[in-house]
Amino acid sequence: MLPFLSAVPVLRRSFLGRLASGAAAVAGLRPSNRQRSMSVTCFIRYEIDPFQREAFSEYADRWSRIIPRCGGDLVGYFLPYEGTNNIAFALISFESLAAYETYRGRLHADPDGQANFAFAQSKRMILREERTFLEGVESTLRPQLRAKGGD
Repeated sequence: MLPFLSAVPVLRRSFLGRLASGAAAVAGLRPSNRQRSMSVTCFIRYEIDPFQREAFSEYADRWSRIIPRCGGDLVGYFLPYEGTNNIAFALISFESLAAYETYRGRLHADPDGQANFAFAQSKRMILREERTFLEGVESTLRPQLRAKGGD
């Protein structure tokens, strides 16, 4: 678990814990039967080189196989479409912040994960990366996602 979270009240962790269904709603995805209800979603904001859009797309595609194998529930990667041309996003859900920490260890030990990190560095396509952990506001989620939370 992240060291700074030891002092975070239980209510705060609970707040962070309900995001995954909200992230799926943002992505417009319906949960599959195999998906478990997730409680934390990591929202990653990338500032990318707009001339490296295709390289970033390849980078994201590679994660689509690596992230699930390492324990993350990949909601999706999103490239700029219209408007700002240098901001991309990713949403990855986890059961808890502890599960996220376990995932990060697996990801950094994974040979394909290491290769993808090296690919990004060699292309210099990611100029900045920020992570925020979120939870969904249940009353705002799509009905099929609210029903999923009761499983």
